[in-house]
Amino acid sequence: METVFIGRNLIFLPEADSTNSYAIELLKNVKLEEGTLVYTDYQTHGKGQRGSSWKSESSSNCTLSVVLFPDFLKLQNQFYLYQIAALACNDTIAELLNSSQFDIKIKWPNDILVDHKKITGILIENNVMDNRINSCVIGIGMNVNQLVFEEGIKATSLKHCSAQHFDTVVVMRLICKHLERYYLLLKANQTDLIQYEYEKCLFGKEQWMNYEKENKLIQLKVKGLAKNGFLIMEDIEGTEIEVDVKEVKWLS
Repeated sequence: METVFIGRNLIFLPEADSTNSYAIELLKNVKLEEGTLVYTDYQTHGKGQRGSSWKSESSSNCTLSVVLFPDFLKLQNQFYLYQIAALACNDTIAELLNSSQFDIKIKWPNDILVDHKKITGILIENNVMDNRINSCVIGIGMNVNQLVFEEGIKATSLKHCSAQHFDTVVVMRLICKHLERYYLLLKANQTDLIQYEYEKCLFGKEQWMNYEKENKLIQLKVKGLAKNGFLIMEDIEGTEIEVDVKEVKWLS
């Protein structure tokens, strides 16, 4: 493992309902080292954003959770954790695929897309104390070698993109390497740099696309991120709006 602390303490589960749930329960009873990584070959009830599910084929993908203790971070700045997790996954995919041949983007706030298809989902669950984040579990599900997905789901995988088989342990190590780099930047208060890198990778940036907002079809383009972590979008009349998660839905 090419890291100082993330992924150094490994907990492997042959099968798990959810690596996030396992890590959260473990934190209640055990003093874990920062950077502890829980991973599994088969996640049966993976959790997604806002109660959605994340389904993964057995032994084909990276399903993992990383435990961090970002007590230096105020609660109102928790969105930076999503940014560093997304950047770590984005950089991992760009390192494994020929990024000049694929459109790799971060779909705000917690998905990574390759050629407009989902390849990674991120779920972060925090334990808060005195307006600070006492502990954080970053859950990552990355499609690696899976080729068949549920009907109606626009998804892809590293193997689907490259026709190449990947070692999931190698992919996991790369995720840990990039996550540690960005986490140390966050710890050093390099938030402007993190947000700059994140906005460079934003899906829909300066592109007119169709979205659904308040049950209406509307054309919007992504401008960037607000100070509170919300997405800034512009409508065809030039008005900028700030939106929270799931206030708008991208229509492919």
